[in-house]
Amino acid sequence: MQFIVHEDGAALAAAAAAEGAVAIEAAIAKKGAAVVVLATGASQFAMLAELVGTDIDWGKVTVFHLDEYVGLGTDHPASFRGYLNERFVARVPALREFLAVEGDAPDIDAEIARLNARLAPLEVDVCFAGIGENCHLAFNDPPANFEVDDPYIVVELDEACRRQQLGEGWFPDLESVPKTAVSMSVRQIMKAKKIVLSVPDERKANAVRHAVEGEIGNLYPASVLQNHPAATLHLDPPAASLLAGRKG
Repeated sequence: MQFIVHEDGAALAAAAAAEGAVAIEAAIAKKGAAVVVLATGASQFAMLAELVGTDIDWGKVTVFHLDEYVGLGTDHPASFRGYLNERFVARVPALREFLAVEGDAPDIDAEIARLNARLAPLEVDVCFAGIGENCHLAFNDPPANFEVDDPYIVVELDEACRRQQLGEGWFPDLESVPKTAVSMSVRQIMKAKKIVLSVPDERKANAVRHAVEGEIGNLYPASVLQNHPAATLHLDPPAASLLAGRKG
């Protein structure tokens, strides 16, 4: 994994989108199609706005997303597929396919089986992601499962994660934040040919320090990215402020 510290959040978003777009276009040129994973959350707002403005042939792109709360409908402000429908799918009408995680499916095991059957045979060309305040990767909170092979799994959300969602304004109170979610597994994320991470904001500085400079371990799930040969962590100065050589 490499990291790049940009001048500000706008530069971070533009660079992350551009890096991902190049990889998507390369996959289309080589194979005639591309498979992409998108993340959500406040950290992805600006990057997605940049990405939809590129000249990618979206008619050749299939999109999965990283995670979704269990039991939340698309009409809830915190629904991740609602977020992507509004900020991405509606803005690229030529998109080949969007495989949404239906977190409110009546049979969540069947829903996961459906998603796993679709994703398992595919090669993911680009995975866009972020890092949580507790260093989670997707919704794989510490201690994350680094061993499970299934592409999607059900996970429990820890209090730090749920407080982050509350703090970002997605829910009115902590009790309203779901305690379980469907998440792409760590192993599945690590299978992506390229991982492009957008991580702005001082709230993420401690997690970034552990992800970049700490020992690799499931108590700091994003630290596993140190083992990925083509992962780029795009940071703004506040998010990078606790890295060696940048303190004080």
